[in-house]
Amino acid sequence: MRRLLKVAAWSLAVVVTLIAGAFGYGYYRVLSFDTESLPAHHGEVQAELFLGEGDRQLLVVGLGGSEGGNAWASDYWAEQRGRLNDLGYALLAVGYFGTDGTPTHLDRISLDAIHAAARRALDHPRVAGDCFAVVGGSRGAEAALLLGSHFSDVAVVIGIVPSSAVFPALTMEGVTPGFSLGDRSLPFVPVPWSATPELLTGDMRGAFEKMMRDEQAMADAAIEVEAINGPVLFLSATRDEVWPSAEMSEAMMARLQDRRFPHHAVHIPIEGGHAAPLAHLDRVEAFLTEHFPADGLDRCRASGVRTEGVGDG
Repeated sequence: MRRLLKVAAWSLAVVVTLIAGAFGYGYYRVLSFDTESLPAHHGEVQAELFLGEGDRQLLVVGLGGSEGGNAWASDYWAEQRGRLNDLGYALLAVGYFGTDGTPTHLDRISLDAIHAAARRALDHPRVAGDCFAVVGGSRGAEAALLLGSHFSDVAVVIGIVPSSAVFPALTMEGVTPGFSLGDRSLPFVPVPWSATPELLTGDMRGAFEKMMRDEQAMADAAIEVEAINGPVLFLSATRDEVWPSAEMSEAMMARLQDRRFPHHAVHIPIEGGHAAPLAHLDRVEAFLTEHFPADGLDRCRASGVRTEGVGDG
């Protein structure tokens, strides 16, 4: 019995030591992380333009999420790209991290670089107009809403399972924001130490819920969706296991109402988990055809979109 007790005590000591060591190493990584130097390949994106038939196609920019790479250029999205092309849109797939020549992690991604890629696509002789729509999913929805709130040539924003604020970078340390503007970090909601158990066990929603308890940080990092210069669609998941996209979408709808948003805005909650809205992209197509019609070649001028001084805000 004594031997068993000794073995149990020794095992417990080893476990406690390992846990303490892990916490100590994590604390060291956080304290030593260089928050001033921008990541390698900062300001670089991978963009691929997919054109349909016709010479005057309006531009839709597609942004993937935390999976990285260039999601909208992948085989998985080929059918959806084709559907948008058939509706008369040109689709610009933008990979902003996790591809060759782009940042390794979703860390202070340059919104200016994504916007510049869209502007280059607008110069294509078969792309019409001087504005564009942007569709993003998850962290890509965060980017899409930020683009719309800072650049006045974004005519329509569609956020699939979106966030209402800027959240931390997808790094081990999590001490920088996911996005930057003008090479400057945006205010973001920090990761509290209390979220460590959820992060270690993979309970992402639990971790985000703990981040969101910081009401001041949520207010400081809130995306100014009321500044978007056109219609907005939120497509959320009612049982989102990654973060509370339905609740955050409702918060943004309330913000738009409080600030007398002059454009059309709608929130469509989809029953299911984080990926459930991907089975309802017909809602995205319907929203685009109604509010960004491919045959509406004067769409940008009619909406009062300004391209001078873009990105000042």
